[in-house]
Amino acid sequence: MTYCVGLLVDRGLVFMSDTRTNAGIDNISVVCKMRTWEVPGERFICLLSAGNLATTQSTISMLEERLVEPSKRKPAILSQPSMFQTARLVGETLKEVIKDSSPTGESADSRFLGSFILGGQINGGKPRLFMIYPEGNFIEAGQDNPFFQIGEHKYGRPIIIRTYARDMELADVAKLLVVSFDSTIRSNLSVGLPIDVQFYETDSLVAGYRHRFDHRDAYYKEISEGWSESLKTAFDRLPPFPHGVGHQD
Repeated sequence: MTYCVGLLVDRGLVFMSDTRTNAGIDNISVVCKMRTWEVPGERFICLLSAGNLATTQSTISMLEERLVEPSKRKPAILSQPSMFQTARLVGETLKEVIKDSSPTGESADSRFLGSFILGGQINGGKPRLFMIYPEGNFIEAGQDNPFFQIGEHKYGRPIIIRTYARDMELADVAKLLVVSFDSTIRSNLSVGLPIDVQFYETDSLVAGYRHRFDHRDAYYKEISEGWSESLKTAFDRLPPFPHGVGHQD
């Protein structure tokens, strides 16, 4: 299982992904599910993946190997005129990989499926964020849906919905996502550390801060323990149940 999040705010984008992949309880490994491309001053692109590992890795490899102008050795993903066209390219490539991998075509069983979160900015445009489905179609983040999740999303979603604000600093977004991931990891053993985080600052057109949290990371431990204590404190401060059930005189 996987958990990945991309979140859009006025100041830019923050991406976060876990690294756990498993083919059974005795076959667990670490795989990076975050891929970035950049041409400083021109564009920055980040892609998060979930689903069948062979499908998502094949899609990324095809995106990197397919060249628009062989003499320049420039991948097609770095030659698109807009983020919309970049999302379209990723969707078409994913659809092709699934179709080629499935013995009965693109509607074959879900073992071959994959999905992506794509975000970034190209010079002349604004930062944009997309969710790309296995069918190759996609939707874009906006005021009403400023973030996307793929994989095991249900445990980490409530904190994002309750806390998100469009004017948040990128560091506060990252803190929010660490809480979201910690809630997911505590609830589902198929999602686990290490966690990768990538910042992108609006109009910088270059990759921002990147970090990997593992079980030794002091900040991650502080947030995880602090969030647990804060929840206990908040619970204790709630008004008591009004009918006195369960209380002894």
